[in-house]
Amino acid sequence: METTAGDETVPRELVAVQALVNTIDLEDDDDQLDSPEALRRFLTGHGLLGASEPVDQDDLATAIELREALRAMLRVNHGEPLDPHALRVVNRAAAGLPLQVAFDDQGHPMLGAGSAGCRGALATLLAGVAQASAQGTWERLKACSAESCQWAFYDRSKNRSGRWCSMQTCGNRTKTRTYRSRRRAGR
Repeated sequence: METTAGDETVPRELVAVQALVNTIDLEDDDDQLDSPEALRRFLTGHGLLGASEPVDQDDLATAIELREALRAMLRVNHGEPLDPHALRVVNRAAAGLPLQVAFDDQGHPMLGAGSAGCRGALATLLAGVAQASAQGTWERLKACSAESCQWAFYDRSKNRSGRWCSMQTCGNRTKTRTYRSRRRAGR
C-alpha cells in the first residue's frame, strides 16, 4: 500500500502526485517538464501512460498548471490559507478530465480515469488525491514552508506538524534567519 520515496514512506496513491510537484526545483529554476516528451517520460515512468501514447503542448500546459495548483493546495496542508486561483485551476482540471466511479471486485467504489492517454493519466493523479483525502493521508502531503524551496514532502511526524522538507536544510536555514533577525532587532 505504501511506497518508499527517498527516506520517507508515501502512500501509493500520492507517490506520483508528490513526484509531479517535485518536477521543478524552485531554488535552481530547473524544470524537468520542459517539453511534451519530458511529460511523456514522467507519466510513463510512473506507470500512468503508455510509451507510444501522444502528449502535446496543450497536455504539457495543463500538467504544469495542475502541478502549481497542487503545490498551492499542499501549502494549505500545513496551515496556509487556500489560494482561490489554485482551487479554480484544480476544479477546472477535474471538470475537464475523464474521471469516473467504478467498483472493485469487493463492490467498493473507486474513483479513476475514464479513458487512457495523457488526460487519463492526469485524471489518475487527481483520483489519487481524492482517495488519499478519503483515507486521511492527503493532509500529510505538504509543500516545504521555505519560500525558495516548496518541495513536496510527506509529513510523518506524530502530530502532523512538519513544515520543512528537511529540518537539516530548510528548517535550519529558516530558524537561523529568524534567530539572526531577532538578535539584530534586540541590539
